[in-house]
Amino acid sequence: MTHPTHGFPDSLVSAALRSARALPQAVPVWGLSALQGTGKSTLAAQLAQAAQREGLRSAVLSLDDFYLTRAARQALARQVHPLLVTRGPPGTHDLPLALHTLQALREGRPVALPRFDKLADDRAAESTWPRLDGPVDLVIFEGWCLGTPAQAQAALVAPINALERDEDRDATWRSHCNAALARDYPALWRTCDTLWFLQPPGFEHVVDWRWQAEEGLKAEEGLQAEHPERSAMTRPQLERFVQHYERVSRQALRTLPTLADHVVRVDAQRRVIAG
Repeated sequence: MTHPTHGFPDSLVSAALRSARALPQAVPVWGLSALQGTGKSTLAAQLAQAAQREGLRSAVLSLDDFYLTRAARQALARQVHPLLVTRGPPGTHDLPLALHTLQALREGRPVALPRFDKLADDRAAESTWPRLDGPVDLVIFEGWCLGTPAQAQAALVAPINALERDEDRDATWRSHCNAALARDYPALWRTCDTLWFLQPPGFEHVVDWRWQAEEGLKAEEGLQAEHPERSAMTRPQLERFVQHYERVSRQALRTLPTLADHVVRVDAQRRVIAG
């Protein structure tokens, strides 16, 4: 996980909890959108802790936990475009699983919360998913592109980085992702009863923040030589990886400040400067 140095201010967490408690739904879904590394996992965890202190039971979900399995992405890579093997962009999520999980939480039914193993680049075994057998009072749903709308088709023509220029010359991959974002994701976005957006100064900070996350991931997992298949990315690999997210990230930066219900602006050190 990527964390602001000391987490977010208590005042922001309290405001988030007040906004969640003010929602009229019996089991509200409080949505948080933020680009990679901005601190969405940190804020979601702080909100869950604050809710617990007030006697509320919450479930925290991440869009990242609904990635398609590696086998499913490999099939897409063969059938549509090789870049679809990489998790993250629209079209690489199991949306029926996400909708099923959120609906079960809404209805207070027992449900297992999916988990994705990023170092293994595959969905964790279902037997390891945390299970909720009783109803919750609040669902906290965070994701790197939550609420982001699709682009106009004309905007897809020109590549925006080296990955698109060199590996998606005919725009097949980005067109597939954009079509999925237009067709399939709005149903998931509508499950959020409110949407907060953590707004960074710009996309250029994502690589550094994501690198910090990768370093933290290696430390948390305690990678061992006997598990060579569980390796974190090198810096060049990471820089290429982040280019998969750049187009939709820039679209989020353009659109979410006006689409979100509440915007929290952060600086290059992920300190809150407004909101």
